[in-house]
Amino acid sequence: MRSIWRIGRIKGIDINIDPSWLIIFGLITFSLGGVYFPREYPRWPHWLHLVTGLITSILFFASVLGHELAHSLVAIRQGEKVRSITLFIFGGAAEITEEPDRPRKEFLVAIVGPLSSLGIALMFMGLWSVLRPINEPASAVARYLAFINIVLAIFNLIPGFPMDGGRVLRSIIWGITGNLRRATRIASSIGQMIAFLLIFGGLWQMFSGALLGGLWFVFIGWFLHHAAVTGYHQVVMRDMLKGIRAEDLMIRDFEKVPSNLNVLLLIDEYILRGRGRAFLVMDNGELEGIVCLDDVKKVPIQERSSTLVKDIMTPKNQLDIVSPEDEGTSVLARLNAKNVHQLPVVENEKVKGMLCRSDIIRYLQMRLELGV
Repeated sequence: MRSIWRIGRIKGIDINIDPSWLIIFGLITFSLGGVYFPREYPRWPHWLHLVTGLITSILFFASVLGHELAHSLVAIRQGEKVRSITLFIFGGAAEITEEPDRPRKEFLVAIVGPLSSLGIALMFMGLWSVLRPINEPASAVARYLAFINIVLAIFNLIPGFPMDGGRVLRSIIWGITGNLRRATRIASSIGQMIAFLLIFGGLWQMFSGALLGGLWFVFIGWFLHHAAVTGYHQVVMRDMLKGIRAEDLMIRDFEKVPSNLNVLLLIDEYILRGRGRAFLVMDNGELEGIVCLDDVKKVPIQERSSTLVKDIMTPKNQLDIVSPEDEGTSVLARLNAKNVHQLPVVENEKVKGMLCRSDIIRYLQMRLELGV
């Protein structure tokens, strides 16, 4: 699994950096310090070009973070839960645990992003006007950041899902038709068309000699196309799970292990014999926790015979538990919110089964194959 670096926390939201962000940060810093500022301000010394480029790049990504933070804070005010904001190669993304359940909520969460970018642009325009007669490097940074935040706002307003403009469009169509799936299909189709235009435009640039710029447009187009298709599929999946309960999806004949079993026996008697990758830990019929393959892999080989399951399991008081009557859409949302692959299904303090993410996927695949 690729590592994510947590760099801070704002209003209860984790701020993360994906390793891919280092690539775009380096490219933008090099482009600004090695090309843009030397071209616009040739009288500056070389070190000043580089320092100004670095500062501008940092403030640009701070602006991207501000854009995503605006989405997140409005989502929280609307009753949604936001787990994290991650900066990555294509900018930033806020991880909101559930999709908005009303058109108005989606409209507000989506529109605030571009508006925040415009607000940041106005702030830098004001700084530019103040700093221009005082400090040329500082005013140059403010001028560039005002321009790039306007570009960011306009780009995000393009009406193609999953960009902010596409989400605004979806919320409007959703409000008119009352059909989220139809609204998503229309906004997703427009998003895919825009993605293809970006890809073809990038290819044309590449054949015209602008290799790096063209390649960048191709990558952005590919990313938008993938996100548009995935976004629609997620809505279809949630739609298919409506009316389906946890008891319809859970495994009733689940594997369980005692808490005093050592890890070596767990591997030999359960995991290597194909009896599963996750097990409910139960003593005398009482749920104690869950132990997974990931927990086992963290135990050094030489310590597996002396380490007990209860030492590595996730205890019951830290588990998210679902009821047999819980709807499939809510179960899937809880799996995503907790970032786990399985949940115990409990009724009246008795374990009825275990529900895994893979079981939900298998159920949906079966419905699709049967044309249901």
